[in-house]
Amino acid sequence: MTAPTLTLTSGTTIPALGLGTWPMDDADVATAVETAIGAGYRLIDTAENYGNEAGVGEGVRRSGIDRGEVFLTTKFNEKWHSYDGVRQAFEASAARLGVDYIDLFLAHWPRPAFGGFVEAVRGLVALREEGLIRAVGVSNFKPAHLQAVLDAGLVPDVNQIKRDPRNPRRAELAFHAEHGILTEAYTPLGKAGDLLAEPAITQAAQAHGRTPAQVVLRWHTQTGAVPIPKSANPGRIAENIAIFDFELTADEIAGIDALDTGDADVADSDVVGH
Repeated sequence: MTAPTLTLTSGTTIPALGLGTWPMDDADVATAVETAIGAGYRLIDTAENYGNEAGVGEGVRRSGIDRGEVFLTTKFNEKWHSYDGVRQAFEASAARLGVDYIDLFLAHWPRPAFGGFVEAVRGLVALREEGLIRAVGVSNFKPAHLQAVLDAGLVPDVNQIKRDPRNPRRAELAFHAEHGILTEAYTPLGKAGDLLAEPAITQAAQAHGRTPAQVVLRWHTQTGAVPIPKSANPGRIAENIAIFDFELTADEIAGIDALDTGDADVADSDVVGH
């Protein structure tokens, strides 16, 4: 099974579900990426800070798939937060991945105290105009950070944020939707394993003959986000993408929505990051 695609503001299409790769090392991630592509994944997410871009590239090559069929995403650190710095970051990441273009390139954190995130996005737009990247992304940006970017006349295609049923990030999703920014969800299954034991999730899983993890991932896709669950387990890799042949009811979505406990487990991107 492959995921359906969504169209970004720039016109580029992105798969509706992908593979996260933190904190796998090069060896483990190469195997996981090869396995995931074989299972139908076409969106792979990594980052400079993960230290595994070379392994991701190796996994893509091992899979035998044509480069143009894979949507490769990576992210850069604060040291590159300038118009020219982003180009250097691109060259370094592309070399580690072993590719000549990147599908989605993101500023990993806004780091407002460090400065330069607006110019970094401006540099990303220039790379997109040159065809070196296909889409412009940011990660962990709050609406205020995004507003600064928008005020400069720039519109990111994607904001990648931590999101799960206990932290649904409704304000962020509403802001993204208003401005044509797609939401990607990392850690989509939450950090606490007890989330998957919540009755609202287990009951929906039983009703549809699915696993609790599949129900949560389907909740993401039906509520406006592209989840990127991480797994190195072949069984779970296959399970996580097999979610597009059933649909949660409005009542089931409402029940999962009610698990919201606020943003207590979401890092404050005004003060943390790299």
